[in-house]
Amino acid sequence: MRTKPRRQIAYVGLLGITQLHLRNPLIIAWWAAAFPGFGHLLLSKYFRGFILIGWEMLINSQMHLNEAIVYTFTGQFEKANEVLNIRWMSLYAPVYLFAIYDSYRTSVDMNHQFILAKREKAPMDCFKMGGMEINYLDKRSPWLAMVWSLLMPGVGQLYSHRIINAFFILVNWIMLCYFSHLLEGIHYLLMWDLTRSASVVDMHWLLFLPSLYGFSAYDAYVNTVEYNKLFDHEQACMLQEGYQHPQFPFPKSSLRK
Repeated sequence: MRTKPRRQIAYVGLLGITQLHLRNPLIIAWWAAAFPGFGHLLLSKYFRGFILIGWEMLINSQMHLNEAIVYTFTGQFEKANEVLNIRWMSLYAPVYLFAIYDSYRTSVDMNHQFILAKREKAPMDCFKMGGMEINYLDKRSPWLAMVWSLLMPGVGQLYSHRIINAFFILVNWIMLCYFSHLLEGIHYLLMWDLTRSASVVDMHWLLFLPSLYGFSAYDAYVNTVEYNKLFDHEQACMLQEGYQHPQFPFPKSSLRK
């Protein structure tokens, strides 16, 4: 007879908390469509997510897809056709569709795993300490996590102790801001020099920023909500296991004789 649970609901590590919880597969697939790899990061499938994100940036840059999108939306269809590099176009669609399909499929499977783990009453840790870091379950404000991410993408992940995602988002945000000249464009925009602001920014790198910005805020908010639910679940399990049932028949005290 098997007594040890086959699954875990959550793993508390020094770099963050990895947990199973119910997700909407359509939302995960939508983020994968917005930027391949983001759906996998929401599922804590970091290696797969980083590979897909790196693939998206490489292929997009080589085929000049973002420039073509800008020209298309501004009605310059001939320039859009000229700027596209057809040597790379055929490599884009298969992996893009795979990212959407795999994130949806994985989300459905992980929902099943969560339901089974909860039925098995899988145990979990609530505290982890090491030489470089301390991590533990506690309650945080989801709205505050989102606000920090809106002020600076990646800081909301630091607030909720998602170190891997925080490092990835911060590094990519700084890199994309540098290559797109975003801050220079904002500087000239505030000086009302619209022509110079439009000319200084690099649209290829700029179009990566909205997806990363929105993902950072969404990821910080949703995962903080789920961490709070996990904290409540761990506390409930501890109280159920550590305290006697109210109907427990206490033995009669000898002092009454």
